[in-house]
Amino acid sequence: MYRWSVQPLLEKITLYICYGFKSSSAGQNPQHPVMAPVLSEAQLKRLEDHKYSVSGVSVTERVLQVLWSWLVEKLPMWVAPNLLTMAGFVINVVTSLLLICYAPTAKEEAPVWVYMSCAVGWFLYQCLDGMDGKQARRTGSSTPLGELFDHGSDAISTVLISVATACAMKLGQTPDLLFFMIFLTSFVFYCTHWETYVSGTMECKFIDVVEAQGFSVVVQALSALLGPSFWYQFPRPVVLAAFFTIVGASLWKLWSNFSTILTEKVSRVLSPGFAILFPICVACIIYGTSSSHLFLDHPCLFLLMFGLAIAKVNNKLIVAHITKSEMTMLDSSMIGPGVLILSQCCGGFVSEHIVLWACSIFVTVDLVLYCCLVCSEICDHLDIYCFSITSKPSQGRRESGTF
Repeated sequence: MYRWSVQPLLEKITLYICYGFKSSSAGQNPQHPVMAPVLSEAQLKRLEDHKYSVSGVSVTERVLQVLWSWLVEKLPMWVAPNLLTMAGFVINVVTSLLLICYAPTAKEEAPVWVYMSCAVGWFLYQCLDGMDGKQARRTGSSTPLGELFDHGSDAISTVLISVATACAMKLGQTPDLLFFMIFLTSFVFYCTHWETYVSGTMECKFIDVVEAQGFSVVVQALSALLGPSFWYQFPRPVVLAAFFTIVGASLWKLWSNFSTILTEKVSRVLSPGFAILFPICVACIIYGTSSSHLFLDHPCLFLLMFGLAIAKVNNKLIVAHITKSEMTMLDSSMIGPGVLILSQCCGGFVSEHIVLWACSIFVTVDLVLYCCLVCSEICDHLDIYCFSITSKPSQGRRESGTF
């Protein structure tokens, strides 16, 4: 009984975060939000017709599917799929930020237990991420919200995992490589969803996100066992071969993505394209021109700010896909990068480090608020809870007082 009694509390907390409420003492319905809705009625209507479509299985996923299928059979039927997604996401956020706090410039060496907690935590995250869809099909509770919740949290997790992996390899000692690899990772992940937005089907390649996550787990485990300096003991030819292998695989995947993307009408190419290119171009300009060496002195904070801005537009791209609507070209997440470059152009009346912190806080709040708003609106429209399989009482019965 206790697990069900928590649900109304979670629902109220989510609504307060999203909206705030008008005073019920003034005779207003407390369910009506003060803020304007994020999704239109037309988008919500089209959401009802959305069906999740995926094609292909990566090489590692074929093996892990056996483990995930076995684990999901051990779960009680009342466990909601989104609850699994959220549990994995929280584990990922905590372990990644823990390492980043110990190595804010990606040059420091963290305690062994921090690397090991990332390795174990990220493997758990990967398992939970693979189990949520199976649990949804097992319980008959698949919804478009589940797809958004899963892939939206992955967009944020990709940023955290890539930065924390760089910390485990002490890539701050090679800032050019650090900058390039993090933004390459974000761009490749974004283009996967861009292709899905255009084609309607997510295409999984022979080597895909599961392999990237597995690589990060191995990096953390080896850094725990052998120390992060281990990654600088390889001969230069080996390092170059590894670098070009990763870049080559990324370019191959991008070529596959754009083979589909460029077949679509111009509007569905330009809007997502501008949304991803704006923060990347701004980051490149600041990286090359900052007089205070902002990226060199604060690489992790810099990457997190731009990474979360990209994660926001990635979430908007997923929402545009599941609601079959055009993605807008401009977004509030661009304010953070925009303010940062404007501060630099204006001669730095305020310390760039302070501006970077302010922009990071803004981008984080903007992302969290958007995600909460969208999830709440979808839950209200589909008459479901986010973290429970049980359906909400219908709005009519609630308002009539029969429930």
